[in-house]
Amino acid sequence: MSYEVSRSMVVAMSAVAVPRPPSAPTESTPPPSTPATTPATVPGARRPAVNWRIRFAVLSLIWGFSFLLIKVGTQAYAPLQVTLGRMLFGTAVLVAVLAVKRERFPRGARVWGHLTVSAFFLNALPFTLFAYAELTIPSTLAGICNATTPLWGMALSVVALSEDRPTRRRVAGLGIGFAGVLTVLGAWQGFAGQDLAGTAMALVASLSYAVGWIYVRRTLADPGSSHLSMSGAQLLLGTVQLAVITPVFTSFPTAFPVLPLLSVLALGALGTGVAFLLQYGLVAEVGPTTATLVTYFIPVIATAAGVTLLGERLAWSTPVGALIVLAGAALTQSRRRAAPRQS
Repeated sequence: MSYEVSRSMVVAMSAVAVPRPPSAPTESTPPPSTPATTPATVPGARRPAVNWRIRFAVLSLIWGFSFLLIKVGTQAYAPLQVTLGRMLFGTAVLVAVLAVKRERFPRGARVWGHLTVSAFFLNALPFTLFAYAELTIPSTLAGICNATTPLWGMALSVVALSEDRPTRRRVAGLGIGFAGVLTVLGAWQGFAGQDLAGTAMALVASLSYAVGWIYVRRTLADPGSSHLSMSGAQLLLGTVQLAVITPVFTSFPTAFPVLPLLSVLALGALGTGVAFLLQYGLVAEVGPTTATLVTYFIPVIATAAGVTLLGERLAWSTPVGALIVLAGAALTQSRRRAAPRQS
């Protein structure tokens, strides 16, 4: 999801270990060495049964609704319990797919050590922060905060990745994006009506995604295992982390209301498990550039879901600021096209 991204974002959102720079919290992209050809373009390759545009729309909906599902889940369960359930059901989906495909988890203590760190920054920490944030802020605001992941990623890459130098366009995008955040929060009114602690947690969750992407790019650029195997292992490690922490800070639920329970189930199985499989297929078929466009639909869907289904109210500054954030994020991910050579 997350973009929760979702990056998110990127990709997440998401939330799988992939050796690429951060652009969405829940975004899964192949390493630079991945061939440019895709299953749809290789002669004799089997074409997916469902058109990629339909799968793209489904992925956008799943990640966009994830923030609503978090809000509903926290109405009955503690934030840590919501996150643990999400991780547990998401891991179950990927482990089941691994079993069907007869793939194994990656080997080597070094890889598992790096996956443990990436599981914390890409899964356990941001998922938990978003769940705590939505105790006090609307799901619409959480979805918009999630869209700042590309901005954090661009800012951090300047420091952490020597080969990723900023251009004027990307620096401008960074400034525009954070101006959008201030617009969403109503900075000219002294942030009146906003819960600063909850908003800060949502923004730190998005920052965590960016940190995780940078870490993965520096340490797991050539893991030697499939993305499905790496992601399954990462989610498993994140689940273990939360399984250790959750009983310490929460007590076992005394009741299991149906709607919140189904929300947590959907959040994990769909928002984390199935969403990864959808995006992995999209990246393989249409490439990472097109696949990561899902980033820009997530806050729109999250806002529509929160307003129509949860009755959340919007000030004019919220949608306007969200558009500014997305415009800035788009600029930070843009690259100037090389001029054609003169013969």
